Amino acid sequence: MTGAPLVGITSYLEPATWGGWERSAAVIPQQYVDAVTAAGGTAVLLPAQPGEAPQRLLRRLDALVLSGGPDVDPARYGSEPHPRTGPPQALRDDWESALLRGALDNDLPVLAVCRGMQVLNVAFGGTLIQHLPDRVGDETHQIALGEFYRRTVTVRPDSRLGTILGERPEVLCYHHQAVDRIGTGLRPVAWSEDGTVEGLEVPGARFALGVQWHPEADPTDSRLFRALVDILEERTA
Repeated sequence: MTGAPLVGITSYLEPATWGGWERSAAVIPQQYVDAVTAAGGTAVLLPAQPGEAPQRLLRRLDALVLSGGPDVDPARYGSEPHPRTGPPQALRDDWESALLRGALDNDLPVLAVCRGMQVLNVAFGGTLIQHLPDRVGDETHQIALGEFYRRTVTVRPDSRLGTILGERPEVLCYHHQAVDRIGTGLRPVAWSEDGTVEGLEVPGARFALGVQWHPEADPTDSRLFRALVDILEERTA
């Protein structure tokens, strides 16, 4: 590999306003870009789009980050929508599922963040809790609109996540959905104190893990993004 590795980041598809314009836009919080570049990578935005682009695109990338965002369509895991589940975004669901499958087939390192971890679980046949307060009895996983909640999670010490973060890292949570039935072949490796699954790994993959929290939002802890870039450097060392 020559130069900084290219790390693709999937983007939101949301209404946005700038200047005198109000349009649907492909956007990403700058924190994702900052986290990738601080770790030594070059960030590449991957807006959702139709067609067969993923395989050809993935050959040009070195790693993939599935970003957070809106709820996965419950139809993808055989459920009816909960009243608190957001409207489906079929284009983004299709795009990210195709990118994920292509990346795993090609042993491309993958870091799946929040919604990204849910996309990972559904891709392996798992299901989601559509409104977590119904299950755990409180709203500590999403305490207020646009406000992260810092909590401690427990990580399996014999997991890749454990080797990166240790057994009791503090993380920033913001989600109202979570993993329910674990997808076939995935390994749960982290939990919050109420039993909510906070981390998943793909055994046997070079680097493929999901976290339910938002590591990009914590500038004091770059270890996950650094690990994603480091695994790329190991292959070329």
